[in-house]
Amino acid sequence: MVAESGGRYDRSIVDGPLRAAVWKIAWPTMLTNVVGGLQGIVDHALVGHLVGYAGNAAIGVAMQILVVVIVFVNSLFTGMSVLVARFAGAGEPEKVDRTVYQAFLTSLGLSLLVMAPAGYLLSPALLDLVHAAPEVQAEALPFLRVMFVFITGMLLFYMLAGALRSAGDARTPMVLGIAMTVLNLVLSVVLIRGLGPIPAFGTLGAALGTVGASGLVGLYALWKLWRGGWVVSFPRGHGFGPDWSIIRALFRFGLPSGIQGIAMNVGGVLMLAFIGSLAQSAAAQAAFAISYTQLFSLVTWTSVGLMGAAGAVAGQNLGARRPERAESAVDLAAGFSLGGAALVGAAFLFFPRALLAVFGMSDPAVVEIGVELLRVLSLSGLFVAAALAYTGGLQGTGDTRSPLYISIVAQVVVPLGICWLIRRFGTLDPLDVWLAILAGHATRCALSLARFKQRKWRGIEVDIDPPQPRASEP
Repeated sequence: MVAESGGRYDRSIVDGPLRAAVWKIAWPTMLTNVVGGLQGIVDHALVGHLVGYAGNAAIGVAMQILVVVIVFVNSLFTGMSVLVARFAGAGEPEKVDRTVYQAFLTSLGLSLLVMAPAGYLLSPALLDLVHAAPEVQAEALPFLRVMFVFITGMLLFYMLAGALRSAGDARTPMVLGIAMTVLNLVLSVVLIRGLGPIPAFGTLGAALGTVGASGLVGLYALWKLWRGGWVVSFPRGHGFGPDWSIIRALFRFGLPSGIQGIAMNVGGVLMLAFIGSLAQSAAAQAAFAISYTQLFSLVTWTSVGLMGAAGAVAGQNLGARRPERAESAVDLAAGFSLGGAALVGAAFLFFPRALLAVFGMSDPAVVEIGVELLRVLSLSGLFVAAALAYTGGLQGTGDTRSPLYISIVAQVVVPLGICWLIRRFGTLDPLDVWLAILAGHATRCALSLARFKQRKWRGIEVDIDPPQPRASEP
């Protein structure tokens, strides 16, 4: 039975129609992803016009470095989401609040005591590591240092969004995310271009706008968490120090997701090396940047939202001792995700040239390779959509290790192995690389589905130690 103490949570997630429960969590997350993704496009456009290609390259290189770090730290929030969903489903708000507070302490410590000083000192070496050109380094170094030093607000937003979504409230992080994006846009326009007495900071202005907006939202989030009023809040009466049993649980469930993210990013960098070795490397890189990095985001933005919904609804239902509903919720999320991917894939298949033209791609060689890639991605998107839904189901129910192993095999070993073999025994063409990516996505889908349907996640136990009494208590 679901505990009566769980009254603060939306019990329709474990009691009501599943289709509505999944969609209730999914659509705000998808909208947040789309709006947030547009912010990066605006920053690139403003910096490109004011600074030039070096500014665009600087943001791209700096974000490539930051993404690896952010993905790793965000793995803690994956662990937090596993715990929060289980405890919310079981109707245990005291455990939910303790978990959220410990996730806050851990992210605060990592950002202020590790990421800020280490990132500031190591930024020049990191830019050398990715072989950034001198003019790009000149623009990227201040951008990267500001992002590292003031990244706390961004991490707090990611933490809060994951906690609220796992507890059943996806609308609040949507509102906060949209507000942060709008504020970021305003600050970026002013700080990149300059306004009145405010000088034009150029590339640095994009970083200042980002940390300024996320910092203000982070401060508001802390105030609300302390004051109460959301489905999650800071606990009262248990002290403010670290609880190592909870922190260990955060790493236990979250660390595999961080390693998974790093492995996938490393695999992506190595795949770019294969693309760079092609006879038509410049055209292939341009086609890849637009078709895969930008247009394919139309699939991943929605699929990642449904992945989060699958994890939250499955986790809550497993916490409520309803594993059949948990499994059905993930199947529904996969169905929604496949439908969205099919619509986007149809556009890739039938209107590829029109989509490429939106980004000003007119060179015949680039367009032909881009059309070829988009048509492969029209099928690949279906595999990615389903794989992400079942990945969300596995992670949300506490099986965070299986997606790690699956990603290493499917998105590192398979595509890179295919490219290496073809280049070793023949000539590697752009279509070979695109088909290798397709093979990796198909493998990830098959393995994720097979692992989820084994139902071993049903036996994963999630709990934390009871709070220790204060020294003044008997």
